[in-house]
Amino acid sequence: MQWILLGCGGHGRVLLATLHGLGWTHRLIGMLDPEPATLDMQRWQVPFLGDDAYLSTASGRDIQLLNGLGSVGNTERRRAVYQKFHAQGYPFVTLCHPTAWLADSVTLAAGVQVMAGAVVQAGCQIEENVLINSRAVVEHDCLIRAHAHVASGAILCGNVWVGEGSHIGAGATVIQGVKIGDHVCVGAGAVVVRDLPSGVKVVGVPAREC
Repeated sequence: MQWILLGCGGHGRVLLATLHGLGWTHRLIGMLDPEPATLDMQRWQVPFLGDDAYLSTASGRDIQLLNGLGSVGNTERRRAVYQKFHAQGYPFVTLCHPTAWLADSVTLAAGVQVMAGAVVQAGCQIEENVLINSRAVVEHDCLIRAHAHVASGAILCGNVWVGEGSHIGAGATVIQGVKIGDHVCVGAGAVVVRDLPSGVKVVGVPAREC
């Protein structure tokens, strides 16, 4: 099974660097992006295949996709890309960086990415297309619903629930037992001390709606 990377922006380049460092770039057929102008093709020595139209000529039986879209406060584009190609029968790679630590009892769904230095503790359930970014900490018995993003350095204390498509900003902390609704944006550095309903944006210490 060979891989195609979708998106050559910031998170896509992090994935490329990860694969390069692991010696896994040989698994990539190439990369897709509608606007690849910022990508240094010579550096990565991975073919650029064009935009998403390339996949109309490919077979999902032979290819897995890497979701190279990250999120800054809004996970919608990452979710839309995943759902579009999942509906067309393309499976997504579940990727865990070797410097991440995951307890044996953690369950990971399709397309999950756990990046360098992250920690995911016992009993956690991570649903499809979730991104747990560099040095994030997910403590015991957390549930992270599909398409959510736990950004770099964020901390989820024990038994936290994060709703579908929610974004937990860089360096934010969610204390134990808190439940966060769907499509919530928690600002960078915020400290969440109470449950949050769906659709809100919160910032500050303690976190408040804005």
